[in-house]
Amino acid sequence: MLRSAPTPLSSQPVVIEDVRQLLQTECEFGPAQASHVIRATNRQYAHLVRQDIVALQKTVDAASKTNDNTLAKLGLGLFLLGQAEAALPYFEKAPRHLVAAYYQAEALISLDRPAEAEPLFAKAAVLGFDPITCELQRVGALRLSKRVDEAEKSLKAIAAKAVSRADYSFQFGCILADKGDTFGAIEYFERAVDMDPQHSKALFWLANETARMGNDEDAVVLYERCLSKPPYFVAALLNLGLLYEDLDRPQCASFCFREVLKSYPNHPRAIQFLKDIDTNESLLIDEASAKEEAKHRQTLARPLSDFEISVRSRNCLVRLNLNSLGDLTKITEAELLASRNFGETSLKELRELMEAQNLKIGQYAHAHDKKEQELVPQDLPPEQRAILEQPISDLNLSVRARKCMSRLNITVIGELVSRTPDELLSTRNFGVTSLNEIRAKLTEFGLSLRND
Repeated sequence: MLRSAPTPLSSQPVVIEDVRQLLQTECEFGPAQASHVIRATNRQYAHLVRQDIVALQKTVDAASKTNDNTLAKLGLGLFLLGQAEAALPYFEKAPRHLVAAYYQAEALISLDRPAEAEPLFAKAAVLGFDPITCELQRVGALRLSKRVDEAEKSLKAIAAKAVSRADYSFQFGCILADKGDTFGAIEYFERAVDMDPQHSKALFWLANETARMGNDEDAVVLYERCLSKPPYFVAALLNLGLLYEDLDRPQCASFCFREVLKSYPNHPRAIQFLKDIDTNESLLIDEASAKEEAKHRQTLARPLSDFEISVRSRNCLVRLNLNSLGDLTKITEAELLASRNFGETSLKELRELMEAQNLKIGQYAHAHDKKEQELVPQDLPPEQRAILEQPISDLNLSVRARKCMSRLNITVIGELVSRTPDELLSTRNFGVTSLNEIRAKLTEFGLSLRND
């Protein structure tokens, strides 16, 4: 029977070729080998380990019989990839394997099933896993099962042998926290982290308490340290994502929530938080677009008297009743040149003026011409005329489609149906999605675009 304590995570360097060979071949798999796999999933070559674990699962599932070492190896790999539920059947098929028993218990803890985990930690100790480690984790299972007094009694019973371990301080801190002694708990969590700077559970608790005190930046650092090695706590990823969002770092927040969904595709909170981020980003984009549109309208409204224009050009503009920059966007260059005393020199002058304001002469002339046309034939039945004269807002279009309507100066449904699909698609930011949306809305009214 194999009896060896887990190898300290920092005592041996990880050689990826050795770890991959360990995963790819049938061999002894005890706590020392498990430690190598755990560390390998936290390196730049973690994706290679993931590939080997996926390949191993396919091999095991296809085989009629698999040895306990391989089952324990696969179960641990899946657990480290955040697939605790998927790991359980493989652990259960190796009931006499010490690594399988210990990490089956850890997987059950992560799934919030501590009552089932507690006897498995004791079983792992009997099978040969380090007895102090197993007892410390069993204490944690008792505490999570609401048997705090029993957990405290068991912890004190092994104090002489376990007090020098980070897990002892962590479990003692948890018991104090359960009893309401927050500051005492923090002291023990800090002691655990001093002993083991990568103690994920102690870092998680410290991060929680730090966040509650309003120290978000410090809490982020602690959560990041907590997530520096697998297995990764879903709660830590969610909490860190929320903190990132509060600190206006939406991309980092989105990454955290997507990491949760990799292992739990239907996780309701991660899905909702991700939707909230997407909604907030859309609102920011819409707000920026609205500001841009408002600025554009202000520019169009600027009177031409604000600018230095030659007397000849100004007289022509007055004669044509063109008073603002917006007026120049509604008339073509040909129409200007057709005006008396308006020549190429004046046209060039106005072109340069408009370009300086990021505008062009006649850029909205087509829309203006359409608006001037008779859009609703006089011989239509009253009910059809009523529909065509309804405001465009009655279509309940999306923000993007509404902005395109505004850009084209389309205010009523009759103006919209006079346009062809190609005319709409030539508009800035108007794509096929918006076109299909408009088609669907018009169909509800029994209408369609011109030439559609």
